[in-house]
Formats: sequence, structure tokens, C-alpha cells
Amino acid sequence: MQNIPQPAFYMFMCSVERPPHFPKPSCVNAGTRDLFQHLSQILMQKGVINTVVPVQTGCLNRCSQGPIMIVEPGHFMYTGLNKEKVERIVDEHIIGGKVVSEYLINEFMWGEAISPVDMQKMSGVY
Repeated sequence: MQNIPQPAFYMFMCSVERPPHFPKPSCVNAGTRDLFQHLSQILMQKGVINTVVPVQTGCLNRCSQGPIMIVEPGHFMYTGLNKEKVERIVDEHIIGGKVVSEYLINEFMWGEAISPVDMQKMSGVY
């Protein structure tokens, strides 16, 4: 019996839609409501849905940059998404292996990760 292969990529897309006049912006609005469905359809059309897992998420805490998506492996956060950008990310990053750098979040907004132990120390829990 052959093993079932692991996915090569996970694509985490924020699916938060807040009510109008909410203090924080939303990744999902009337113009982007079908963006996740579009991502899934593109992955199916390109024949890579079995090795790329699209995942709808809650808030990824970069609301002013939305719609956003994190591609793993690599911690690549893409911002300001629309259907054309999603298609280009699939073609160039997922299939072609080349990160689409002009859609990546600004380095100031996406610093180095903080380990859970360090976060505990910073918050006084540890």
C-alpha cells in the first residue's frame, strides 16, 4: 500500500467579515466575498488541489492590509488580494516556485516571530 503524501502547501486566507462601521476593517467585503471560493476553484482547475490545502481562517491581525493570505511553508503573507493576484500567486509561487514579492506584506508589518516562551516572559506570565 502506498502512503498518502503530505500537502506541499497550505494557503490560509482570512475570512472575517465585520459589520459596517466596525472599528477594525474586514478582509471580506462585498467585493471579496467569493475570494476563497475563487482560490479553491483555481487550485482545482490547475490540478494541484490534492497537494495544496486552502484554509479559511479567523482574523490574522493584519486587518488594514486585507484581504490577506499566509502561504506555508515559509510564512509568506500576501496582502491586498483580489482574484487576479490570487491567480498569479498560484501560478508563480505555488506552481512556479517563485514568491510574488510585490504582493508581500511590508516588512514593518511582518516582523520576526516571537516564541511562545519569549511571549510568556514579555507578558509576565513566565
